[in-house]
Amino acid sequence: MKDKLEKIFIFTNLAEESYKVKDEFIEKVKQKDKSIIVSDELTEDVDLIVCIGGDGALLNLVQRLDFPGNPIVGINTGTLGFFQDILPSQMDDFIDYYMNEQPQIETHTVVQADIFTKEGLKHVYGLNEIIVTGVVGCIIHMNISIGGSFIERFSGDGIIVSTPAGSTAYNYSLGGSIVDPRLKLLQVTPIAPMNTTAYRSFTSSLILPSEQSLIVVPDMNQDAFVSVSADGFVHDFHKVEQIHIHYSDYKKIRMVKYYNYDFWRKVKEKFLSE
Repeated sequence: MKDKLEKIFIFTNLAEESYKVKDEFIEKVKQKDKSIIVSDELTEDVDLIVCIGGDGALLNLVQRLDFPGNPIVGINTGTLGFFQDILPSQMDDFIDYYMNEQPQIETHTVVQADIFTKEGLKHVYGLNEIIVTGVVGCIIHMNISIGGSFIERFSGDGIIVSTPAGSTAYNYSLGGSIVDPRLKLLQVTPIAPMNTTAYRSFTSSLILPSEQSLIVVPDMNQDAFVSVSADGFVHDFHKVEQIHIHYSDYKKIRMVKYYNYDFWRKVKEKFLSE
């Protein structure tokens, strides 16, 4: 990170409030230093990406811009705001903090799915999670292995493989555990698993160490479609032979955190406070 803030790039969702906050942020930055450049495109020399919106805006940013390595700060104009740390009312204080102090950076590793099909190899990446399902409305059967060991023949709606960053999202609504982002692990949570005399599947989450991968082999008609979703972006694949899910070796996201950021205080505020 440079000692001086010289160039920023601003990404917003389509909400009117977000555009208003963008204009206010630019005005406040220029009041601090007129030489700061507000770029219309993301380049390697951008010192700070400012994402304005809700958590969905942040996921949209990283997916559309292919997980940029520039530091990112989120200004929350949405609802929950786990990634979006800064409130619009805190913009002045944050700009002073970023320009005059050494900002706290939290690095998030990205989960990767390698999809092997009869037509070639494809890759999908997720900051929050990778979800594997079948055709909408139909159950999917999958043979699941972890670290080279066969675990189960899963039957149900699908599975979600979440990072610690994504543990508070869809994973949590499925009954998965909330994970401190300082831990590097993957959580495999079933979606509507079948557990009967005919089908036997795990009904709780499985926790994998960061160096292990999950291998999924669809146990179904070879011509069937498999959907692999990453952070809400859906990709349909035909003639899938197997899917390897693991941490990416090189894609990472760096989030700027504000004063005295504390993950568990934020969890309490978002889920328990009235």
